[in-house]
Amino acid sequence: MVEHIQRMPVRAPTFIRLLTRLTDTAPLPPALSLADKLGQWTDWNRAVALSRALDGATPTPQADARPFDAEDETACARTRAALVDSITDDAAWLAAMGKPADTLGDDAPHAAFAAFQQRYIALQRAMQSATGKLRGQLRDRLANTSAEMARLAEIDAAMELVLSSREHALLGNVPMLLARHFDRMRNDAPAMDDADADAATTPPAPSPTTPALRRDMQSLLLAELDLRFQPIEALLAALRA
Repeated sequence: MVEHIQRMPVRAPTFIRLLTRLTDTAPLPPALSLADKLGQWTDWNRAVALSRALDGATPTPQADARPFDAEDETACARTRAALVDSITDDAAWLAAMGKPADTLGDDAPHAAFAAFQQRYIALQRAMQSATGKLRGQLRDRLANTSAEMARLAEIDAAMELVLSSREHALLGNVPMLLARHFDRMRNDAPAMDDADADAATTPPAPSPTTPALRRDMQSLLLAELDLRFQPIEALLAALRA
């Protein structure tokens, strides 16, 4: 009988809690403060850009710039809804496999994981592209609101420059980490007895882990989408002020 270890709840954002549960690992306590971490991640070029944004001359807004309006908020909401639809489109996930699961035999579970992993990466790239574009557009609006807001836009641009490479590297590791989750699901799935396997006269059914794997990946992508939209929501809040 396998004894399961009772883990303490993880106090962290939804994305971290989901990743912790799916990979069966506990996040390590931070060894350094946030300021120290930022110091490690910031090279001198990025440090100069951030210093200039914080202490440089206040930018001058363009007089003929289009002001922020409901159209900008609608564009953000529309982009987010389209990304959610792409993430939760079960038919697209199944189509990514290329072949029906019942034609792949013993390779079906691994083929499903490989296909889902590639779709996961594609959706990550789509999120990165869409949210990056929105963030830049909102910064442009903010920069032409007032001198103070223009400085805020410069700080946001500098912080994106400082953190984007680190964010890309960390989020890019998630598809690889999900392989651990897939292996554990396969190990936990009930095995067929040899006698039952010999007596089977119908093609093997799709892996029982496939729907669960798809749901877990979708949940993780939705949580990542929330993370990627946090700077956008902050810029929208500043524009509404």
